[in-house]
Amino acid sequence: MSALLRESIIGQFIHAASKGRFLPYPEERRDFEIPSKFLQKRPLRASNNASIDTLVSEAPSRPQRVAVKKTLEIERNDTLVDETAGALSRTTSKEKLPVSRTETLVGDLEKGKGEEKVAEEYDFLVGWYADDDQENPQNWSFRKKSVVTAAIMLLTFSVYIGSAIYSSSIPGVMEYFHVSQTKAILGLSLFVLGYGIGPMILSPLSEVPAIGRNPIYMATLFLFVILQIPAVTTSNYSVLMAMRFLTGFVGSPALATGGASLADIWAPMKMPYVIGLWSVGAVLGPVLGPVISGFAAMNAGWRWPLYELLMISGFALLVLSFILPETNAATILLKRAERLRKITGNNNLRSKSEIDQANTTTKDVLYEALVRPFQLALEPAVLFINVYIALAYSIFYLWFEAFPIVFGEIYGFNLGLQGLPFIGIAVGCFLAFAGYAAFQYYHVEPKFRRTGVLVPEERLQVALVASLFIPVSLLLFGWLSRPSVHWMGPIIAASLYIPGIFLLFQSCIVYLPMSYPLYAASLLAGNDLFRSSGGAAFPLFGHALFKTLGVGGGSSLLAGLSAIMIPILFFFYKKGAEIRKWSKYAQA
Repeated sequence: MSALLRESIIGQFIHAASKGRFLPYPEERRDFEIPSKFLQKRPLRASNNASIDTLVSEAPSRPQRVAVKKTLEIERNDTLVDETAGALSRTTSKEKLPVSRTETLVGDLEKGKGEEKVAEEYDFLVGWYADDDQENPQNWSFRKKSVVTAAIMLLTFSVYIGSAIYSSSIPGVMEYFHVSQTKAILGLSLFVLGYGIGPMILSPLSEVPAIGRNPIYMATLFLFVILQIPAVTTSNYSVLMAMRFLTGFVGSPALATGGASLADIWAPMKMPYVIGLWSVGAVLGPVLGPVISGFAAMNAGWRWPLYELLMISGFALLVLSFILPETNAATILLKRAERLRKITGNNNLRSKSEIDQANTTTKDVLYEALVRPFQLALEPAVLFINVYIALAYSIFYLWFEAFPIVFGEIYGFNLGLQGLPFIGIAVGCFLAFAGYAAFQYYHVEPKFRRTGVLVPEERLQVALVASLFIPVSLLLFGWLSRPSVHWMGPIIAASLYIPGIFLLFQSCIVYLPMSYPLYAASLLAGNDLFRSSGGAAFPLFGHALFKTLGVGGGSSLLAGLSAIMIPILFFFYKKGAEIRKWSKYAQA
């Protein structure tokens, strides 16, 4: 497991401080044999004015097909171009060159042949040394993958719990700062809004090979921990609200990019199980928040739930500093190319991502991060899925306003006990995951092995089942919440909601990237913004909703909105393939 430590933040510090003597990479060991092609100095003979333009490029991040040119001007005097000496130069001239050869690599790249095609064009491409190269995250041992998966789950849990753990502080915040309940709830809403906006800016940075995922995770987690200190010590309401927003904002990469990290290390067929397990960790965060914080807030005051958040996130920061490695293959290969250039003196050694970056501008990155999600949001299927998940997610956050009314006012639970009914929701989450895993194992995998094809709309089968749980759970919860019914009734009803939202999320979050494979990152960022915006807004009027209409009436209204979505979901299940044919973004 030394490689795991080496790739962690602490390991990187030890490696850099010792100049590679401790925790060395394979290239830095004395017994390492450098591939002979990396040591070559192959002369290129040209005549009459020679210069070599752009060597090669992978498909750019934008969807337009960009032809990649290798251009050779003719020199008047014969020259020898020493590639190892770095004589190859890029030119930005837009003049039409007399002799050119144009090749488009996009098709090969989309078929998974990108690296081989690039290698054919550029002899100094740095890739994996062999198919079983242990530096390749896909080749890591099951034990190492499991440790990394657990680390990503811990990271996600330690941030996600920050939303609902605050709910137990709301009565104390009202009393201490002399503010209304709506203003006190704003601390929950701003946190959720922060981690909806954050991925639009922070997540694209983790896709930049020169940065990678790990520095973003650890830097933002460090800020998340540090910003808890002013939040927990302040005596100013505005400062508390500002810190709640900022902590949600800086903690967002764990929530938005965790799935991408898991995709880096697990084979596609295993991803539904892994993403499902990771989602369990994500759901348990807000679910267990009130359980953990209730008694602390009741006995020690409103600050103690935030102290608990500081301790949980601080523990995560300490552990992950030792066990969370870089998983982005492009970043790993870029660092390898840097080491090989230093060792061999061959400055023409390049990883594929370095070649790609020559054609990627800051404008491209900002366009994909800030503009593309909103363009895609106008697609009928994307708009519906975003609205549906946002509604389900928003209702989920309404529980944090409904539970104090039901279990505090109707059943007389104190502040500490009011969080315990959320344990029933946690149980429902585990049962939902078990059912989802069984569906994947007994239905999806055999069908894929038999046919070799999975149509995106088939992923909505699970969503159709899940959609029934949501209105049923809401109706039962609303009308069982009365003194004449035992308090176990509403707990069981609430636990039925989790299979609905969990399975709906798993189904739709796979359906969108399958339908729009070139824009998966933009789709998921846009979906995160949609659902977080709803999750931030709904708690602000939740208390007024249930007080005005009653728990039964308010729950019935939400159940009706959820039921309206079911026939629309069925329509996309039946007609989705035809709709995709008319889209310029979707895969038909």
